[in-house]
Amino acid sequence: MTSKITNRIALTVIVLCALVMTATLAALLGYILYHGLSAISLSFLTKDSSSFQAGGGIKNQLWNSFYILFATMLFTVPLGLCGGIYLSEYAKPNKLTQFIRSCVEVLASLPSIVVGMFGLLIFVNYFGWQYSILSGALALTVFNLPVIVRVTEDALQSVPRELREGGLALGVTQWHTIKTIVVPAAFPGILTGIILSAGRVFGESAALLFTAGLSTPNLDFSNWNPMSMTSPLNPFRSAETLSVHIWQVNTAGITPDIQTIANGSSAVLVLCVLGFNLFARMVGKFIDRKLTGKA
Repeated sequence: MTSKITNRIALTVIVLCALVMTATLAALLGYILYHGLSAISLSFLTKDSSSFQAGGGIKNQLWNSFYILFATMLFTVPLGLCGGIYLSEYAKPNKLTQFIRSCVEVLASLPSIVVGMFGLLIFVNYFGWQYSILSGALALTVFNLPVIVRVTEDALQSVPRELREGGLALGVTQWHTIKTIVVPAAFPGILTGIILSAGRVFGESAALLFTAGLSTPNLDFSNWNPMSMTSPLNPFRSAETLSVHIWQVNTAGITPDIQTIANGSSAVLVLCVLGFNLFARMVGKFIDRKLTGKA
């Protein structure tokens, strides 16, 4: 009888916690979307931002956010995959491996503001890249790399050991077994983790305040010369992202429609991050159905 009562109490507490988390998330999303959706329009998404006049848009900030995300993942994914493969398949349980894992854990727990200060010191000042897309992408690489390493390692370790032994029993090398058997089997988990981490990077702001800058030129999308300061592809220009733009508007904006711009930008940011999460789940389920042969 006591066990049944304890079980019911535990179940009730767990359900209440789940309801509180769901209600909190729904309230936050509802509040942001309720105030921000009315501000979103084609003009808002395709116009340059304005420092003084009302009616500015977020075209440049939205492009900068996706550009920095692409550059960050370009650095992070290969390094993270290699690191995860090493820790899962090659690293032996010794002091060196323990030290590497400790470094990964420390990097994963660093506040983003600390990563931003590190990027300011190394990439902006020491290398002289100033506030730029490259500095911001490299700072976010430091921020996101341990996530990809851990996601890759966990996905690889979830692959049954029998698959590895079967490949080795056929006489193929360990690397060939990893490349052709283990990684494809773990690919759904790896890809889902990469997409989820992309959503995390897209919404980052603290690290970019000190590395990518608080301003952006009005981009000329007819000029694709990467050396031009108004070119969308120039990696050495300052690049205010959408999340930084929200902070900047709320703290130092002087346009008459500050609240409308902030609400609309917040709604766009939330929808993008939500889209990353939903897309990751859809891709994971799709690949899983293909691999398992389910309809």
